[in-house]
Amino acid sequence: MSDAISKVSPTSASSNNAQLNSPARVLIASVVGTTIEFFDFYVYATAAVLVFPTLFFPNSDPTTALLASFATFSIAFFARPLGAVVFGHFGDRVGRKTTLVAALLTMGISTVIIGLLPSYETIGVLAPLLLAICRFGQGFGLGGEWGGAVLLATENAPEGKRSWYGMFPQLGAPLGLFLSSGIFWLLLQFMPQEQLLAWGWRVPFIASIVLIVIGLWVRLSITETPAFQKAIDKQERVAVPVAELFRKHKRSLFLGTFVALATFVLFYIGSAYLLSYNVKVLKIPFLDALEIQIVGSISFGIFIPIVGKLAERFGRREMLILTTVLIGLFSFLLPGLMSGGEGSILVFAIVAMALMGMTYGLIGTALAAPFPTAVRYTGSSITFNLAGIFGASLAPYIATWLQANYGMLYVGFYLGLSAVITLICILASGRDEV
Repeated sequence: MSDAISKVSPTSASSNNAQLNSPARVLIASVVGTTIEFFDFYVYATAAVLVFPTLFFPNSDPTTALLASFATFSIAFFARPLGAVVFGHFGDRVGRKTTLVAALLTMGISTVIIGLLPSYETIGVLAPLLLAICRFGQGFGLGGEWGGAVLLATENAPEGKRSWYGMFPQLGAPLGLFLSSGIFWLLLQFMPQEQLLAWGWRVPFIASIVLIVIGLWVRLSITETPAFQKAIDKQERVAVPVAELFRKHKRSLFLGTFVALATFVLFYIGSAYLLSYNVKVLKIPFLDALEIQIVGSISFGIFIPIVGKLAERFGRREMLILTTVLIGLFSFLLPGLMSGGEGSILVFAIVAMALMGMTYGLIGTALAAPFPTAVRYTGSSITFNLAGIFGASLAPYIATWLQANYGMLYVGFYLGLSAVITLICILASGRDEV
């Protein structure tokens, strides 16, 4: 297939790209796709707190059931690097567009199947096993989605606008969080908790098929990125991108993984863990806990374009350094804010997600920056998803365990340590590496 692509007329292909990939088309395609992917991902995170402990792990005490649910939640993060390698290979060999369509389908089909799974009461231990397999499919698909969406934006960006363009696919995360929390909130407006557990929880998973159709329509309307077309024209593609990556770009992989560490730890403490803490520990009603998460997602979304503009003016590296320092300082406030009432928790969610917007808005462009076009899809995807393993996969589990055994102060230490590691890696990276 890649040989067929390489025979396309360079002049006509480049001309078509310039004509069809308008800024609006590119930015809509990147943000719509990531919104759908993250909606699917966060629907699972919400259900992992609200319904899965009861339906799939009913024979455990509440804390153990929640930890087991978070363990299946973490499976996706270990699947993501594998998805990054597989989809990254085809993204760097065949093209960004085709690979993004395949990643969307993988993620979407896995999500719909979760909505159709029987519970533990119906098929016993097979139920959590099937849930884990579907969660693996979600992670595998998202592993190929994120890097391609960022490249779709940045490889179509005008000179000097990469941070701004790279911000757009990042908006998919707060939009997905807002929609996933919002749909559970709406369900609880029209049905009691008993009906939610009986069948209502399936609605968001099955309804995502509508979003998949929208995403496919948008993705199929774009053409290949100019940067990748240029790599085809100049015969710069490599046979095995992942091998080339580990042979020549190990430093960028290592530093990039930990440059994104604080981003992931902060987000999953401020979303999945916060939701479980509010519901299970503070006994805040489901609706109120979801409202807090919805407000947090709005704060998250607002600060992504703000930091995109600031980075264009003051520099991406400088803004990443400033934001990481602020995350470190915020970790000292975490124990007090999390130990207060609903008002204090709301302040925590707003500030945590504002800081998340400031770091996440830039991390996509930063992780893609050090890699050449021939391995950029693979490199940025693997880096991002390795960071997901170290920073996100076990964050809700670790935070829950620390709080239960040592208190909220140690959750603050956990966030603070991640910020220190991230800051060291940003400072160790050159100006062209982040």
